[in-house]
Amino acid sequence: MDQIRVGVIGTGYWGPNLLRNLHYLPDSEVVAVADKRDERLDHVRSLYSCLETTNDYRDFFDMGIQAVVIATPPATHYKIAMDCLQHGLHTFVEKPLTLDSAQGQEMVEYAESHGLVLMVGHTFEYNPAVRKVKELIDSGEIGDILYIDAVRVNLGLFQRDLDVLWDLAPHDLSILHYLIGQDPISIKADGGANIFEGKTDVAYMHLEFPGNILAHVHVSWLDPSKVRKITIVGSKKMLIYDDLENLEKIKIYDKGVEKLPYTDSFGDFQCSYRYGDVTAPYIHFTEPLRIECQHFVDCIKNGDRPLSDGRSGLRIVRLLEAAERSLACHGERQMYESAPLSSVAEQAAK
Repeated sequence: MDQIRVGVIGTGYWGPNLLRNLHYLPDSEVVAVADKRDERLDHVRSLYSCLETTNDYRDFFDMGIQAVVIATPPATHYKIAMDCLQHGLHTFVEKPLTLDSAQGQEMVEYAESHGLVLMVGHTFEYNPAVRKVKELIDSGEIGDILYIDAVRVNLGLFQRDLDVLWDLAPHDLSILHYLIGQDPISIKADGGANIFEGKTDVAYMHLEFPGNILAHVHVSWLDPSKVRKITIVGSKKMLIYDDLENLEKIKIYDKGVEKLPYTDSFGDFQCSYRYGDVTAPYIHFTEPLRIECQHFVDCIKNGDRPLSDGRSGLRIVRLLEAAERSLACHGERQMYESAPLSSVAEQAAK
């Protein structure tokens, strides 16, 4: 294959960014764009006069398109994605994959049993800074992970069809799994609906991972400051990743504490604190969305499994459902269980 012929569905908030990146990739050719709003299509035509535009994505099925990118409201993901998969199209879906794990499982099983690429827009897994953090963890430089604290807060934007869990938490939950490399054991969640009744606008999630690793995620639409920060405390060093920093997105702190050998009395009790240098590794930064779009195209061309594949998206949906159950039960701990996929999909994935 020379170029993958792609159709983009949805040109609202995030769709134009996907369209821009796919348009300039040498391995992809954006053939057509679909959106129900004529004013959005007029805007697209003003920028990309060579593209076909339509109000109905189903027109793609007669255009020789090989893949679609879906950036529509999450409540529509399942219907549109399943329709495209059933017409033999490789499919990229923005996060979250769906709002229902049963629907997500159906999508994953269909894609895998029919040899189609199903990929989810967990963009931070393609962020060079996050990948550098992963490299530092895997190298052993910070030691064993003791705990991770993630904060993603700002004032708005309130979503009509989502609460803050489904809007912001997929980013940090996908980052946590990428960095730790394991599914959590359990999740507890607490939060509140302060502006609109029944729509959670602030939430705190507590996750337990194998190896006694704890993680805390705070998401909010109701905060005076915009914060995008992850703190990782290891047995050797500590690390802060601040996505809003322009240059030094990662800072490594050579700090730690150790308990001294056994002492005979409480008065002798003391700890040894270490205060070392603070370093900021160089990161060659490329737009994460460009890397993500290239990965989607490469997986189609080479038959590879995406890093953020359908199973990854399904995992996040199940975690969010567990968080919702915990919220409804006033913070009661919920065990995370990954339901098995069908034997057909399992065999196709091998």
